[in-house]
Amino acid sequence: MSQPKRRATYDDLMAVPDHLVAEIIDGELFTSPRPALPHALASSGIGQDLAPFTRGPRSPDAPSGWWILDEPELHLGDDVLVPDLAGWRHEHLPRVPNAAFITLAPDWVCEVVSPTTGRLDRVRKLPIYGREGVPHLWLVDPLARTLEVYRRQGDAWVVATTHGGASAVHVEPFEAIAIDLGRWWTEDVE
Repeated sequence: MSQPKRRATYDDLMAVPDHLVAEIIDGELFTSPRPALPHALASSGIGQDLAPFTRGPRSPDAPSGWWILDEPELHLGDDVLVPDLAGWRHEHLPRVPNAAFITLAPDWVCEVVSPTTGRLDRVRKLPIYGREGVPHLWLVDPLARTLEVYRRQGDAWVVATTHGGASAVHVEPFEAIAIDLGRWWTEDVE
């Protein structure tokens, strides 16, 4: 009879070298290499494009009211996840805590998928975000140049919209601004 597999602990996660991203999902430790440059470009572009939401309003019509963080460490139940970006509305998180991690589920999550993380993001992490009540989720694929926008509907994720290429789009929950997707992608190399 085989022994039950030992559940990963936070000490296991902390022992992972800094050049890797470490997460605990369903008691299992997962490590991923730091993102490749197309991934980093997309993630950086998304953060830059959403910056107006993190500033105080300049006018009553200006977007604001969010904390948007790069690679926050989320402690959601026994799971420890590190999305590429996550955002909290100020009414749910009045201040960003002075801590290494946060236990409050975000109002929006963005995972920039890569060949090494796509399956983990879709199959293992999405159900956890759903379980924790995250209402909005984006999956961005910089190699395919696509943005998939999901929203929670009951207990399921529903595809709200999909976008691709270099179009300018208004995307929930940040519809107040047009986002130029072309800024997120590397140029084609022939």
